[in-house]
Amino acid sequence: MYIIDNGSVPGNPGTEIDAAPTRGPHPRRPRPAPRHSHLPFPARAGSSVGQSIRLTREGSRVRVPARPFTRHQARRPPLNAIDLAYLLVAGATAPWWARKTRGGWRERFALDLPPPPPNAPRPRVLVHAVSVGEVNAVREFLPLLAERAEVVVAASTDTGIARARELFADRHPVVRYPLDASGAVRRFLDAVRPNAVALVELELWPNFVRECARRSIPIGVVNGRLSDRSFRGYRRIRPFIGPCFRSLAFAGVQDETYAERFRAMGTPPDRVHVTGAMKFDSARVGEPEGADALAREMGIDRARPLIVAGSTGPGEEALLRSACERAFHGDHVQLLCAPRKPERFDEAAAALPGCVRRSQPGARPPTPPRWFLLDTIGELRSAYALADLVVVGRSFFDLYGSDPLEPAALGRPVLIGPRVDDFRSVVETLEHAGAIVRTDRERLGTDLAALLNDAERRAELGRRALACVEANRGASRRNAGLVAAAVGV
Repeated sequence: MYIIDNGSVPGNPGTEIDAAPTRGPHPRRPRPAPRHSHLPFPARAGSSVGQSIRLTREGSRVRVPARPFTRHQARRPPLNAIDLAYLLVAGATAPWWARKTRGGWRERFALDLPPPPPNAPRPRVLVHAVSVGEVNAVREFLPLLAERAEVVVAASTDTGIARARELFADRHPVVRYPLDASGAVRRFLDAVRPNAVALVELELWPNFVRECARRSIPIGVVNGRLSDRSFRGYRRIRPFIGPCFRSLAFAGVQDETYAERFRAMGTPPDRVHVTGAMKFDSARVGEPEGADALAREMGIDRARPLIVAGSTGPGEEALLRSACERAFHGDHVQLLCAPRKPERFDEAAAALPGCVRRSQPGARPPTPPRWFLLDTIGELRSAYALADLVVVGRSFFDLYGSDPLEPAALGRPVLIGPRVDDFRSVVETLEHAGAIVRTDRERLGTDLAALLNDAERRAELGRRALACVEANRGASRRNAGLVAAAVGV
């Protein structure tokens, strides 16, 4: 009886085959070794998995070498159970996502990637930042990590990858993060060849995490957060998503509340570390260039108070216009709104009748304008610098807040609504420092008037906001240390 002995494959005791002799002096040739579709390809350097199979003989048995696995033998089925579930969900939600305009589909399926890079003398770390907010958050983190490792930056959304290329393409490769289809994930990892993966804030996808585990690639989270909404959703599917949390090699999270949630989802407690919020590090201090030009070209009167509402969501432009009309008689106070999503620019313009649009510099009303619409990308910081008071949008209706740190780092007084789930840690830190004002739809007009009529309080809020930003820096260095430890540098 011959036994194919996969000594290097855990849990596989071997395959018995008939060893009855045939005519001639040599025993019958053994049947080919079975394919092991669960094994990754290619095997990582230093790993014995997939590299050898032995034919052993005890007593009447013999020991002979076998050929290593080929790519064909290690190939897995084109679809797994997770892929099939994704297809069902995609079919059911097609009327919704088919309306959205997205580019880079070949990149999303990892069909348009550069050839695999050569082996580098330093470990290679893939840093995945989903969209613009996460990309901006790693501006200070990446240079610190690059001191010890080669860095590849990935983003998912069209705006996120555009921002990543703008900020990092001259120093690091920037690639599109793949859809979580098993084939796309394998092609992507074959091309990038990371030694570790750092996910910014969270973004756990089962196929990606499983494939990293198969290849012995440590994967973890930096600047981690798990909002109330996300935590409730993950707990409902914990049998499905729990293995992803348990697989994390490290989790650097923003505060202890998030740390408790990561542990509750199954991340081993010794791998969860409270590192603070990296957004404090990436918040830029100092007046930006271009603010004066923006005011001049849009016709903003620097002698009149200006409220800037940044990253507004559906319904908020009309809410702010109505609040200003009730709180301020005449046209003394100016309002500039900057919608979060470009596809809402026309909708926002309709909510601000007669507004000056940044995208139409030649269209000026005959009388001094009161409403302004920043319908461009990349100028919000300059608009914040012009503000006497900042309102942070996506916080008054059914969305989950926007980042208040950019105006805070400019020393501007900031007002924000009640819905801040996605930025709870940052908002609470500012609140504890007395550096932000919380309001709601009913009190919005009253609070706007109270703040614009109290210059001393506005100045104090601005000073406290800037001091809070400075006092909470350092999370980027702590997160970079976690990633470096995961790759042994």
